Amino acid sequence: MRSVLCFGDSNTYGQTSADTPDERFGPTIRWPGVMRGLLAPDWLVIEEGLSGRTTVSDDPIEGDEKNGRRYLKPCINSHKPLDLVIIMLGTNDLKVRFHKPASEIAMGMGALVQDIKELRAGPGQCVPEIMIVSPPPILEDLRGWESVFDGGREKSLLLASEYASIADALEVHFFDAGSIVTSSAIDGFHLDAQGHNRLGVAMAEAVEAIGWLKQ
Repeated sequence: MRSVLCFGDSNTYGQTSADTPDERFGPTIRWPGVMRGLLAPDWLVIEEGLSGRTTVSDDPIEGDEKNGRRYLKPCINSHKPLDLVIIMLGTNDLKVRFHKPASEIAMGMGALVQDIKELRAGPGQCVPEIMIVSPPPILEDLRGWESVFDGGREKSLLLASEYASIADALEVHFFDAGSIVTSSAIDGFHLDAQGHNRLGVAMAEAVEAIGWLKQ
């Protein structure tokens, strides 16, 4: 059995919308669960989503535990060996409190990739396969969250190209989630159930397309 770690924010955790922060889609509805159902029994799919998680930044309001880089290394070490690590982050980095252009958000993603490579947490202490996923752009109508994401819509539209460049430079896989799903109109930055399903199906196909050698 191969193993894949899905490391992300609320859209990996499965939070339903910003106005219902304690509600979560069920395990078979969340995109990692959809992927699990399609890849079973050959894959162990590990979910590591946290609402509010950034790439590499401490959150001055929500706490430094939202910094993805702080948790990534212990997370990987607790789940190794891993055949594949999928990272989908960047939406929270769009918040005005972080003052980041899209290029710097992508640089943060690149730092996470470098950390994974250095750990060599794959089978036989090799470097696991790594896939960077750019989140779908946020919407213009954020239902009251416009001030939190002021200017974020424009930056979110640039993330896919910036992530693709980082993935190419670091020789890892890239997937543009915005090519198949859009953020929900409920709040403008989370996925709805249909979005989770579509993303899960597409991610399962992307995992299989890597071209794994027989173990």
